[in-house]
Amino acid sequence: MKRPKKHLPAGLRLLLAVTSSVVAGILLLALGVSALFFYANAPPKTQAGFSPENPVRDQGVTFEYDGLPGAKSALVEVKEGESSYAVGRRLEQAGLIKTRFFWNVLSRLDGSFVKAGTYRIGLPATQLAIRSALVEGKQILFSVTIPEGVTLKKAAGILESLAICGAEDFLAAASDTAILGEYRVPGKTMEGYLYPDTYFFPAPFAGENVVRTMADTFFAKIREIAPESSSLSPRELDNVIIIASIVEREYRVKDEAAIMAGVFYNRIKIGMPLQSCATVEYIITDIQGKPHPRILYNRDIEINHPYNTYVIPGLPPGPISLPGTTALDAAFHPENTNFLYFRLVDEAAGRHYFSRTFDDHIKAGQLFVKGNS
Repeated sequence: MKRPKKHLPAGLRLLLAVTSSVVAGILLLALGVSALFFYANAPPKTQAGFSPENPVRDQGVTFEYDGLPGAKSALVEVKEGESSYAVGRRLEQAGLIKTRFFWNVLSRLDGSFVKAGTYRIGLPATQLAIRSALVEGKQILFSVTIPEGVTLKKAAGILESLAICGAEDFLAAASDTAILGEYRVPGKTMEGYLYPDTYFFPAPFAGENVVRTMADTFFAKIREIAPESSSLSPRELDNVIIIASIVEREYRVKDEAAIMAGVFYNRIKIGMPLQSCATVEYIITDIQGKPHPRILYNRDIEINHPYNTYVIPGLPPGPISLPGTTALDAAFHPENTNFLYFRLVDEAAGRHYFSRTFDDHIKAGQLFVKGNS
C-alpha cells in the first residue's frame, strides 16, 4: 500500500526557492569577487614585457634585468609625504600593477600608509606583495663610504651624489643648534664629530638622520679609543678633536700619526704656531671654495684667517676634517718626544723626518733633495 505523498506547504516551498536563489546568487557573487580579486591582484604582463635592450624607468619605477628575457626586479621610489593613492597611480602608469582601483580598495581596507623610501620588488609580484613591502617599510640599504679626512662639505657631496640626501639638507643638519647641543659640540658645526666609515642608508634618508647616525658612531668609537674622554669637558674634548683632524690631514704612514700629534702638542706648549699646511688647504678649499692646491706658496701661508696656523698661534677655531681611528688614537695618546718639526722625505712611502731644531729640519730637506738629484 503506497503512502500518500506529503506536499510541503506553499509558503515553505517559496522560502526554499528563494533561499536557493539567494545562496546561488551569493555563490555567484563570491565567485565573481574572487575572480575579480585574482585578476586585479595578479602581476600584469608588462612586468615581464620589457627587455634589457628596452629598459624602462618611469614614474619612479626602474626595472632591472639579469640578462634573461623579462625584468627580474623593480626599484620603487616612494617620495616623502606621498599618499598611497598617488603611489598607486604611478605604479599603474609604470605597468607594475594592473589597476590602481584595486590598490585604492586595499588602502581603504587596511588603512595603512606607505612609507617613504626606495624598495626592491622581486618580479613577478602581486599587488598584495608590492603593497606589503611599501607598508612595512623594508627599504633597500645603500652602501655609503665616507673616507677618513674628508670635510663636511665633501661628505655632503658624496651623500648627494648617491641620492641619500641633499647636500644642503645634510649641511643644515650638521649646523643645527639643537643637534650641536644634543651632542655637546661647542663649535658651529659637527665638523670633526662625524665618524668616517662605510654606512648602509636607505634612500632617501633625512640629513638629520645621517648626521645623528654618524655622530652616534663617532662617540661610540671615542669611548672605545679613549675611555678617559668621558671626563673631559666639551671644550677639552674639542681641542683633542681639532688635533686629530689636523693629524688626519697630515699623516700618511700609520706609525707616524702619534709622533705628529706629539709635535703639535709640543708646539702648543711653547707657544709656537702649529704651522700645519692642512689648515691652509682647508681655508683654500672649504672656506674659499677654490680647487685643492698642489703647492702652497708664501701668499697662501700668509692668508689672514683664523684657521691659518702659520699666522695665528694655538689651535684653529674648530676641526678641519672628519678624523678616523688612527688620527683620533694619536690625538688622545700622542708619542712623547722632543720633536718640533717634521717634513716629508720619501713621497712614495709617505715617510717624514722628525727633528728637534729648525737647523735639522732644514738639513733634512737638503738631504732629501740631494738624495734624489
